Parts: sequence; C-alpha cells; structure tokens
Amino acid sequence: MANNTNLTTYMNTMWNDYVQMNPQAQKIHNLFTHAGEHVINDHIALRTFKHPKLGLQSLAQHFLKYGYKESEQEYFFTEKKLYARHYEHPEGYPKIFISELELDKVSPFIRETIDNCINQMNPDVVNHENFVFSGKHWVTNHQTYLKLAAESEYASWVYAYGFRPNHFTVSINHLRNFNDIHRLNSFIKQNDFKLNSSGGEIKGTPAELLEQSSTMAAEIQVQFGDGIYAIPGCYYEFAKRYPMTNGQLYQGFIAKSADKIFESTNKS
Repeated sequence: MANNTNLTTYMNTMWNDYVQMNPQAQKIHNLFTHAGEHVINDHIALRTFKHPKLGLQSLAQHFLKYGYKESEQEYFFTEKKLYARHYEHPEGYPKIFISELELDKVSPFIRETIDNCINQMNPDVVNHENFVFSGKHWVTNHQTYLKLAAESEYASWVYAYGFRPNHFTVSINHLRNFNDIHRLNSFIKQNDFKLNSSGGEIKGTPAELLEQSSTMAAEIQVQFGDGIYAIPGCYYEFAKRYPMTNGQLYQGFIAKSADKIFESTNKS
C-alpha cells in the first residue's frame, strides 16, 4: 500500500508540474469538475532523446520500479524520426507513453546541439526519481530554439523545456456527460480553447478502437539565455477507447494518430 501511496504522490507531483506550465489544462479540468465529472487520466506522455546517456529507459526506469510493465507494442514515426513505447500498471494507474528523437537520423546541427546539451548534464541526475519532471539541465538561447524548430519541433520542445510531462490525457470513457468525443470537443471549443485540427479534430476511429483529440499548446513565457520569449508549452489530450473482441478496452496507441497529436505543440 505504501508503494501505491508513493506512486499516487508521484503522479500528483507530475500533474502539478504540468499544470504550472500549462494553466489551460487546469482550467479545462475545472470545467469538467464543475460539470460534475470525476476526471481520470488515461495516459501521460514524456519526451526524450535517443542517446547513450539518455534514451527512453532513462525515463522508464522510474515507472518500472513502481510496478509498471513495458507493453510489447512499439511505435515508429518515420517522418518525425521518433520511436516510442508505452507502459501499463496492473492497478489502473495512467499509462505512460515515452518517445525519443532518434539522433542518428537527424541533421548534424540537431545532433551536435543536443549532444552539447546532454554533455552539460550531471550524469547522476538521470537516476534521481524526480528526473521525469526536472526540467532542462543546459543553457538555451532562442535563436538555437528557432533553428531546431525549423527542422524538428520535437527537438526544440525538449531543448526549451527539458524533461517533464508533455501532456496528460482525459479518459473520455470515465466521463458521464461527455463520453462522446464529438460532444466533448464541442464543449472544449465553446469554452474558447483551440483544438488541434491536423488530420482532423478527431484522430482515429471506433474501428481502430481509439479516438483522440487535443488542445493546441498555449504559448507561455520562457526564459532563454538571450531573453524571455513566448513559445508553445504543453497541451491537454482526450482519449476514447473501445472494446476489443474479448470485451476488454484496447489499451495501446495508433502511430498515425499519435503522429498528428505530436503536432499539438507546433506554433499556431
């Protein structure tokens, strides 16, 4: 039980870090709460780089010790040069979706920039439990951010923010009055939040066993070495899962849908 209490605290700490950087998620969460809903998180997403000193496992290790198990599914994003896995907990805690930018497939500029960032890190920090929400461990400047973003929005986001939740996801299945994604999306837009329309506002279909939508990340003020600039922060996602032939809800992800969800942090 102590382990579960610690895991709940750990999840709450991640949520607090996330909403501090993404106030719109707290506002949306409050809208649901005021409408009488009990919001359950479907999954939490984290970003990193594929690098000998980092990689997916550097984040995953902190969840594995709490009883999470790595799913057999692998996800490949050829165009964005990303690889991802997801992790599930036997007691229904939110799934953890971790992606990494494959540095061996990007331009020398990105590879050298990120390598320089990683070399500024204290190697021990990766093993600290709070690593998954520890932020950035390197000096940044806005011009480098813009140059990274021109080639890889993903690279620029991790460069600017470091290690922290990229998004949390509302489980539509657990909502009473908004358990239809069309109705939920209308509710979000009526309250003046912009949805990600890349590939359509709804990604996936009931036939694929997963429907997703997400807000566009609002811009926030970020301190760079050469000044303070407004750049896209985090976003809030919504997921509706459908039963498989065995009657259980599908727990995986769809790469082509996730590919479009990633664009929620693109500059509007």
